Amino acid sequence: MHVLGVVGPESEVSTATDRLADRLGEDGRVAVVRRTGTERRGDSETGDDAAPRKRADRGTTTYQLGDDGWTVGGRDRSTSALLDDLAPEYDYALLADFPDADLPQVVVGDSGADLRGERLVEVDSADALDPAEVRAELDATEPHETLESLVAQVKRSADAPYAGAIATFTGRVRAKEDPDDEPTEYLEFERYERVADERMQDLAAELEAREGVHEVAMHHRTGVVEYGEDIVFVVVLAGHRSEAFRTVEDGIDRLKDEVPIFKKEVTADEQFWVHHRP
Repeated sequence: MHVLGVVGPESEVSTATDRLADRLGEDGRVAVVRRTGTERRGDSETGDDAAPRKRADRGTTTYQLGDDGWTVGGRDRSTSALLDDLAPEYDYALLADFPDADLPQVVVGDSGADLRGERLVEVDSADALDPAEVRAELDATEPHETLESLVAQVKRSADAPYAGAIATFTGRVRAKEDPDDEPTEYLEFERYERVADERMQDLAAELEAREGVHEVAMHHRTGVVEYGEDIVFVVVLAGHRSEAFRTVEDGIDRLKDEVPIFKKEVTADEQFWVHHRP
């Protein structure tokens, strides 16, 4: 799921978000996340014209079915947690007025805020926005993927009726290897953008060519990944468990060996690059 923020004056953000939702909706399902007038920073409202609206407020989680469909409320919902929930169902998520979120942003007019994420496109007004240009720029950004979103992806395969197994691997940031080690605070990953993406696509295609393997999905996060968070996923849809398990193991081994991704480890006392690739 590709994620995009829109920041600026309220009226301009609303218009720009609607225009982008219309354009992105031509290519996939779009979730629009807006702040409501009574919400504080960190709360949100989610929905699109084709799906029930979802809402994440502070308070005890509740579920209610009404005339407008299902509504959901939860306690201390973070933007990241909300995106994790949306990723299996949506191709795009638009976040209106979330300048504090670390994601690509469309800046309309004077946003009046310091942004954590990349300024993907800047325009003077919503009318000056070219949704097709934004769509092209968005394709080059890293998508927001979870294990659940990749499993949902392979389940949509045309070969799913012939598959009896889904095997997965999740790599995460561990604190230490030995009791005497200084705990790792976070890892930071960098990659050769086009080379890494192309190599990962080629690797998935090679694994899918195996007898009994129907689809392979992979994703490796970049940037800062903190202790306990997930780093990399490999998901295999196969006819039987033997092909699925074998392909998952080969997939993660080859991804680490062949895809140019560089890792820096940061502990309380030092930081250093773990691998140096030619």
